[in-house]
Amino acid sequence: MRKCLIVAVAIATISLGTQARAQSATQVVRIQVNAINQIGVSGSPAPLVINSATAGSAPTSVTATSTSYAITTNEANQKIAASLDQPLPSGVTLEVALAPPAGATSVGSVALGTAAADVVIGISIVAASSLPITYRLSATPQAQMSAPEARTVTFTIVSGT
Repeated sequence: MRKCLIVAVAIATISLGTQARAQSATQVVRIQVNAINQIGVSGSPAPLVINSATAGSAPTSVTATSTSYAITTNEANQKIAASLDQPLPSGVTLEVALAPPAGATSVGSVALGTAAADVVIGISIVAASSLPITYRLSATPQAQMSAPEARTVTFTIVSGT
């Protein structure tokens, strides 16, 4: 019995000794999430070519709906503005409409120019993709373009205020 008691005391002492030898260390980890405002487009719109009209009416406008965009922002009250890299010929109008992500509002079809114009407003903390873009080209009877031209459309996320 005495041997059992000595063994039990020895085991208890070893257990306490192991616990007493435990040690720990601490470390400070600094973290940060910056403002994120990213927009990307996918696909290329087919060439927009106006080549018909109804007698007595303006040329028939054409649309392209084969492109989309994706957006990620971790900020509230953002908007998307769109602009062209250079002016369009006289009598020619290029409009764009973007489907809004959840919680935001599309401005609808907006005529593009070299000055930025709001196309989606009220964007807050969202990650969305495959949102449709629609382009529409229209012209007056006076508009003439003897050769195809290209314009670059720039979409920018900016503060909504």
